[in-house]
Amino acid sequence: MTAADTVQEAGAHTPGPELRALLSFLDGQRRHVLGILEGLDAEALRLPVLPSGWSCLGLVQHLALDVERFWFRAVFTGDPAVIAALEEIDDAWQVDPGITAGEVIERYRAETALADAVITSAVAEAPLVWWPHDQFGAPHLHTLRDVLLHVITETACHAGHLDAARELLDGRRWLVLT
Repeated sequence: MTAADTVQEAGAHTPGPELRALLSFLDGQRRHVLGILEGLDAEALRLPVLPSGWSCLGLVQHLALDVERFWFRAVFTGDPAVIAALEEIDDAWQVDPGITAGEVIERYRAETALADAVITSAVAEAPLVWWPHDQFGAPHLHTLRDVLLHVITETACHAGHLDAARELLDGRRWLVLT
């Protein structure tokens, strides 16, 4: 049985406690990503502040396309349309000047909602359907649980990057424990 079959069979079932817990942690990191950006204007969102040259908006677009969409809708479900769309992305870290900040943030919200629908209609042990062997070699993740843990870690890491960028932009810090 493939992950797509598992999702199809499961329908709109209530996820078990493990998936609910993992999704709760992921949702916390997603809120952090969006929360640390609140109040930044479009110019600041596009301004690279680190030597690597990414902007806050570029990082959010990366999370939407290279993380949420890639892992949940391509790798986990094997959606052919999503897999085909991956070929059209040259560099998700670079936001086209014609795309507004609001559009990028809305895309992130939409991709997280689509990912949530996939997650809540599956089981933690469900296997992955697709993997780009030609780009990344043998897969190192094998189940939805693995993917969730990976995406939680990656999103948390990038939330930390956004914390640093925000502090450099205007001094604001997300959470400081003293």
